[in-house]
Amino acid sequence: MSVSTLAATVERGDPDRFAATMAAPPAVRARLWPLYALNLEIARAPWASAEPMVSEMRLQWWVDAIEGAWSERGASLALSELSPLLSDVPDLRMLMLGAAEARRRDAWPDPFEDGEDLAAYLDATSGNIMWAAARILGADDRAERVVRDFAWGAGLASWFRAIPALEAAGRQPLPDGRASAVVALAREGRARIGRARAARRLVPAAVAPALLPGWQADALLSLAIREPARVAEGRLATSEALRRATLALRAISGRW
Repeated sequence: MSVSTLAATVERGDPDRFAATMAAPPAVRARLWPLYALNLEIARAPWASAEPMVSEMRLQWWVDAIEGAWSERGASLALSELSPLLSDVPDLRMLMLGAAEARRRDAWPDPFEDGEDLAAYLDATSGNIMWAAARILGADDRAERVVRDFAWGAGLASWFRAIPALEAAGRQPLPDGRASAVVALAREGRARIGRARAARRLVPAAVAPALLPGWQADALLSLAIREPARVAEGRLATSEALRRATLALRAISGRW
C-alpha cells in the first residue's frame, strides 16, 4: 500500500517522471518511488509560504530530517520508505542533502548571478536526483559523469518548461532571457546529452531506468533551438503521440 501511495504522489506531482518510471520493471519502480516522492516534498518546501524565511524554515526541516532527525520529527511516508537506503546506498544521504540545500534559492526571488550559477543549480537538483536513482539501481563511480551530463540536459529542458510559472511567481529563472541566450543554453544541454550517450557503455543496463525520465529532453531542447520563443510562451512541448512513442521506444531499447 505504501508503494502505491508514493506512486500516486509522483503521478500527481511529476507526471512525466511517473510515466517514465512506469515503463521500468515493477521491482525497479518500487525502489524509485520513495526517492521521487521525497524529491517532490523537497522541491515544494521553498514554496510553502510567500515569506522566504518561512519557506527556508520548512526546507530546513527537511534538511534536518534527511540528516537523521526524522524519527523524532515525524517523517513523511517517502522519507520513511527511503530511510533504509540512506545509509546503505553510497552517497545517497549526501545527494539528497545537496538537492535540499540547492533548493534554498527557490525560496527567494534573487536571480541567478550568471550561467555558472544556473549550471550548478541544475547539477545539484536534477543531477543529484538522477545520480541518486542510478546509485539505488547499482551504478558505480564510473557512471557518475555520464549520468550527470544527461541529467543536466534533462533538467534544463524541465527548467525551460517551468519558466512561465516561475516568472508568474515573481522569479527570474534565467540569468539572460534573450532568445540568443536560450538557444546557447539549449545547445549546451544537447551537447551534454550527446556526450552522455557517447559514453553509454559506462552505464549498466540495469541502471537505464534512472535515466529514462529524461527521454524527452533532446527533442525539447532541439525545439528550443529552432523556436526559442516557445520557452517564454509556455509552448515547449512535442505532440502527445510523439511523446508516447519516444518513451515506448526508449523503454524497450534501453537506449535513453
